[in-house]
Amino acid sequence: MLISDYLSKYREAILALPPDALQFRDKVLTSNLLMTRSGDQEMFYAPHNEVVNPAAKVVIIGITPGWTQMRIALEAARKGLQAGLTDEAVCKLAKEAAGFAGTMRVNLIDMLDKLELHNYLGIGTCADLFGECRALLNTTSLLRFPVFSGGRNYNGSHPDLPAHPFLDQTALSLLHAELSVMNRPLLIPLGNKVEQVLQPLAADGLLDGERCLWGFPHPSGANGHRLVQFARHKERMRKQIQALGG
Repeated sequence: MLISDYLSKYREAILALPPDALQFRDKVLTSNLLMTRSGDQEMFYAPHNEVVNPAAKVVIIGITPGWTQMRIALEAARKGLQAGLTDEAVCKLAKEAAGFAGTMRVNLIDMLDKLELHNYLGIGTCADLFGECRALLNTTSLLRFPVFSGGRNYNGSHPDLPAHPFLDQTALSLLHAELSVMNRPLLIPLGNKVEQVLQPLAADGLLDGERCLWGFPHPSGANGHRLVQFARHKERMRKQIQALGG
């Protein structure tokens, strides 16, 4: 289902992108796709997080789509629009192509399989969540649309997301709208910055902390502490998933 309808506003801007534009940030990060700005933080439109799977058993939550995900989502959306697909179908196509695309998806699948999440879901491997078993998964971000800080991918720091009123309130409102249409899925926050937003919600009873996989590292290859963090929390997370299945 569509949880927002910004595609109708940005449709012409996507279709008007020159054929080679998606290879260059400066040709894409323009006023035509700019949604809002707060200081050095700029939020741009990308369509893949506009569609939500209410039946998802697992929700993987990142900070915000980066340039790679934005580029892939816009490329898929442009093809969908040119083919005359509905807005929901366009956003779904973009989501399937862009959700944690690249090395992040490879690292993510590897860690989830080591936690035996596939056994909990009754599937062969967590790679199937991005293929034939996609109906079990919803991928999203605290900041649903790509945010860049000083022109660079925003990583939750500089400024610190929970301490930044605009970013924090934007994240809370977007996340609440998305989770409100789901039935107690397993939440997997990717990294400490996402946890810092979700933990107060769990403490206030606004989400079930027992269904949050605390301690899961961000799967980016740039996260040099990923393997150490995963090893530290692996057994506890694996047992938590097993308990949910029991």
